[in-house]
Amino acid sequence: MSITRRALVGLTGLAACEVALAGCSGGPSDGSGGDAEATIGEAQSVGAMEDFGVGTTFKATEPVDFSLMYRDHTNYPVQDDWSVFRHLKDDHNVTFTRTDIPMADYDQKKSLLIGSGEATDIISVTYGGTETQFITGGTILPVSRYFQYMPNFQQKIKDWGLQEDLDNKRQADGRIYHLPGLREAPDVQYSVVIREDLWERAGLTEDPATWDEFQEQLLQVKEANPEIDYAMSDRWTDATTLGSLLSVIAVNYGTLAGWGYANTYYDEGAGKFVFNGTTDQYREVVSYAAGLIAAGALDPEITQTDDQATQKFISGKSAAISGNTQTLVEYRTKFADAGKGDVPIRLISLPSGPSGSNLPSGRFTSGLLISAKASEQPYFKALLQFVDWLYYSDEGLEFAQWGVEGETFTRAADGTRVLNEDISWSSINAGAPKLLNADFGYSNGVFLVANGSSKDLVFSMMTDEIAEWTELQLAANEQLPVAPAAQLDEIELEQTSLLQTQLTDAVQAATAAFITGQRSIDDEWSAYVTETEGLGATQLIDTINAALERA
Repeated sequence: MSITRRALVGLTGLAACEVALAGCSGGPSDGSGGDAEATIGEAQSVGAMEDFGVGTTFKATEPVDFSLMYRDHTNYPVQDDWSVFRHLKDDHNVTFTRTDIPMADYDQKKSLLIGSGEATDIISVTYGGTETQFITGGTILPVSRYFQYMPNFQQKIKDWGLQEDLDNKRQADGRIYHLPGLREAPDVQYSVVIREDLWERAGLTEDPATWDEFQEQLLQVKEANPEIDYAMSDRWTDATTLGSLLSVIAVNYGTLAGWGYANTYYDEGAGKFVFNGTTDQYREVVSYAAGLIAAGALDPEITQTDDQATQKFISGKSAAISGNTQTLVEYRTKFADAGKGDVPIRLISLPSGPSGSNLPSGRFTSGLLISAKASEQPYFKALLQFVDWLYYSDEGLEFAQWGVEGETFTRAADGTRVLNEDISWSSINAGAPKLLNADFGYSNGVFLVANGSSKDLVFSMMTDEIAEWTELQLAANEQLPVAPAAQLDEIELEQTSLLQTQLTDAVQAATAAFITGQRSIDDEWSAYVTETEGLGATQLIDTINAALERA
């Protein structure tokens, strides 16, 4: 069943937003305006390959050193002697002058450096939408003018059917500034993890087909297992109310909620955006979650920490918790540490809802920016070729994910990649003494766009259990199309930025109050709608629809 309302994620400048802004064109110009191709001359072609193309291994014709803004992840602190740096230097003639920034400070310091004109050549780990604030300042490169120097990127866009998505990233000047991570297949990771033994005790062996059936199963599990406090006690809810659960539910209710909440939602039938937080569909999601708590199926402690929720699950006080394809390993390890290593758990298949069986729109993920001043460097063309090879070629993506054949992995006769036994990654070789990211620098978000690349490569890092679950979700659900881009100009962005923040805060506060019963949905929803109007909901939507019509 197809859904007829599509999401515009954003206009808030938050991570994972794909925002459209009109502004002055930044970066070099040949005077032609718009998104006309720009030519790189000999003076900026030092180290560049003359025959670089799809399938070509990039190796600079002479050593080049690129400046790199590096997000230093707490789980794998950067090491100068990592294999990834050694091989880039020895095999590809590339070294980096790094600006290392701790993960907790990365977004803030990145913005300061870009805004002050002190950004590095490569600005890593950047989500679409966050670039909009810098366009008018001319500090980031309108990279679409140079796509002709990025053959692997162009090939992936064509082969994976992403041209429409890419065009949606154009700003009002017709240019694209953010290089996104690309996915061949939709990203599906999050669902609900259940205790199979407690489900079976209730006579339940099949996953719920719908979210209504999921509630029925929770109540049956509680009745069959009176020792548990609640059938479900959820995590990822201290910062955003039921952040993961609501986002997973909402996609099959024709709206956005939880982590994925956005104030704007595209009504395809009407051909315009509506204010998401007061739609009938959003109310249905909120009412559903409130009903789980009212029925005693869901723990009302919706501000608890992840550790508190996880401990309830491990100790047997709950039978279900939000999770993803990575947390299965976390939960199993905690069960083992608690002396309960044989507890069977699994991710349930995504239940359908009133809007059908869907996956969120979009196959772009975090990527990178290139500073405008990089175009003035003698190695500019080589830099574009390197970025194209590392982030978008099959060979470069495999290198960034798996490392080097013979050093970190081997290849079976059928082509299957096999991680060395003494190296661990996620659920592969769990407990091995070395980590692929922390000890070698591979599977590193700086060099591998988050959750991106080919289906083969993504699946190659999965266990059989996760691969089978993922395939099932991809086969059973339809990915929603991407909403059209509303291209706000600089003045409109300034006008709406404050509205976006205060409206999002108000919606999230009301959502928590309705779900916990502090406010009555039946009695106070109209008052809530009036509150959002007073905060500028109509003004926000009118501005965005005006920009959409202009575009």
